[in-house]
Amino acid sequence: MIASRDRADELRSVVIRLLDTTRCPVIVVDNDSRDDSVAAVQRVAARAAGRVRVVELDSNRGAVGRNAGVAAAATPYVAFCDDDSWWQPDAPAIAEQTFDAYPHVGLLAARTIVLPRDEEDLFSRMLADSPLGHPPHLPGPAILGFMSCAAIVRKVAFQQAGGFSEILHFRGEEMLLAVDMTSLGWNLCYCPALVAMHQPSQVRATTAAQAARVLRNDVLTTWLRRPARRCLRATGTLLTASLRDTEHARAAAEAVRRVPAVLRRRRRLPDRVERALELLESA
Repeated sequence: MIASRDRADELRSVVIRLLDTTRCPVIVVDNDSRDDSVAAVQRVAARAAGRVRVVELDSNRGAVGRNAGVAAAATPYVAFCDDDSWWQPDAPAIAEQTFDAYPHVGLLAARTIVLPRDEEDLFSRMLADSPLGHPPHLPGPAILGFMSCAAIVRKVAFQQAGGFSEILHFRGEEMLLAVDMTSLGWNLCYCPALVAMHQPSQVRATTAAQAARVLRNDVLTTWLRRPARRCLRATGTLLTASLRDTEHARAAAEAVRRVPAVLRRRRRLPDRVERALELLESA
């Protein structure tokens, strides 16, 4: 399942690659693109014997677009891609076998290889060395974070947790879903046998804008689920950053506008999940 916006050429290439290297159906969710993304994928779909479905959204819903893709899926497991990432051919079968063998696992995070350097992503190494360890009842290290472009979910677990939050929109949206799935009793695991390839697009926001959105969403996630002392600390970090540049100032203003929605949906994590987060942070 791919959620995309305004990257027609890259999106088309990824869809064709997935059709050529896997047997999976492909769902493309278009976040109200202004280019010819929908037409480009529909041309591919016309030659794909029903394997490609396009879901068109009438607004840019960011990461929430993936919720629509999961809802449209007829399969029990859904592999996320971005329009600049794809899966190794054996990944779907490995994921299916793992999920079948471990019915309490709700998400598998893959080992990610970054192109063109052909190097393992640093975050993959962090997941492999998770301070939460490798419990014997799980297929890999327990985790509380993942990259959306390199994760495969159990559909029922994803939907029980509410999917990605519209409050966060995009960037750093994974943590809230991870803790919500864990709070419901689902396990999240790093699975190095799963391999995702990522060739970062050149069509993206500036590094500063991305960093500001990540910090904004870290603050919002903290306010949605964490103790008050953590909320105050995170807010202070964002406010300090807002004095540094316009991107962080914009992110702080966006966070303030979301406060009413955050307060309506705030709920504390179970103690066991909060303790796990504190262990990660201390490490």
